[in-house]
Amino acid sequence: MNVLPADRYDIVIVGGGLVGASLAAALRGSRYRIALVEAFAPDSTSQPSFDERTTALGNASRRIFEAIGVWKDMQPQAAAITRIHVSDAGRFGFARLDAAGLGLEALGFVVPNRVIGRALWSSLQDAPGVEALMPARVTSMAVTPQDVALQVTTAAGQREIHARLVIAADGAASLIRQSSGITSQSDDYDQMAIVASVRTDQPDDGTAWERFTQAGPMALLPLAVADAKHWRTLVWAARPADARQLMALDDEAFLLRWQQAFGWRAGRARALGPRSLYPLALTRSERSIAPRVALLGNASQSQHPVAGQGFNLGLRDAAELAELLAAEDADPGDPELLARFEAARSADRRGVLRFTDTLVRAFSDQRAPVAALRDAALLLFDLLPPAKQALSRVSLGFGGQTSRLARGLPLS
Repeated sequence: MNVLPADRYDIVIVGGGLVGASLAAALRGSRYRIALVEAFAPDSTSQPSFDERTTALGNASRRIFEAIGVWKDMQPQAAAITRIHVSDAGRFGFARLDAAGLGLEALGFVVPNRVIGRALWSSLQDAPGVEALMPARVTSMAVTPQDVALQVTTAAGQREIHARLVIAADGAASLIRQSSGITSQSDDYDQMAIVASVRTDQPDDGTAWERFTQAGPMALLPLAVADAKHWRTLVWAARPADARQLMALDDEAFLLRWQQAFGWRAGRARALGPRSLYPLALTRSERSIAPRVALLGNASQSQHPVAGQGFNLGLRDAAELAELLAAEDADPGDPELLARFEAARSADRRGVLRFTDTLVRAFSDQRAPVAALRDAALLLFDLLPPAKQALSRVSLGFGGQTSRLARGLPLS
């Protein structure tokens, strides 16, 4: 990437994971001088964003990646979701969505995180106006009315850089958010997610399964594997003690437990890939802006992976901010610009957090009256085409105007 001689930038993005790198890719070639501060190299096995997990991208996210020119590098390893099947294990409730019935090519696409990361960072190689500082960590920051001073530790030592706008894309434990004085609330779901790949004796047909069991909600998603059509991605949320017990089992015993909980809809389990374990919590920041600071993605909100909304929400954050910045000739840290960003994103953020939190809590309640009510709601949904049309548009967000990038249009 271009190395800019000055220690002063228009914008510093702290965090080069999926959301931070997406914003940098959207703004590459703009009039702004941008620094992207990231603690790990993109191809590092320690990079938490670009690990072996997969991300379910909604159609709006696909259009954002198309508009910024990176989807072509992801598409060969993107598995199309053509059907969604939601069920309540051991009960009568189920609901189905079919892309063809809604006039869509696909309801979304499942892409490995490492593939998304590789495509984004490839687009940033030699990008004009973008300098990558990595490995590097921000250790402190000081805000003045004119700019923000950041103390950054690099391999060469300590460095001070200045920016007119700092973007916090550094995750749920964001140092930038804390240093800005923005408080957050965290609700522990008392669950951990096991992520692995599973091979069955039935080929992948594009169906995404969302199954709510007494052992915890699980998703089984299509996975694009060269010369192999029988692999899928498993995301299984369970109580911490149960999750650790499952992690301790050998592959054969784990697959037996999974088959008992999930059933036979996807066929008989044949093989299991490496397993990883992640804690689950709902984190909400009281605000998404502060003087000369904007929060994106998990720095602003993190949520349960049910319904696969987390990254899609963060990417819409990045798309909206990129559009506002591209349309302005003024100071990128202008308070009015940041206020417009917060107002534009507030309804979507509230809606997605409410939607996912309600799903988790409703399907975790095993009381008979609650279970009967939710199963009736699933069946009613399955019979109502307008409800299915509305759910298929969730990737556009909950309220507010859709950004240009989410409509597949260039920033300007």
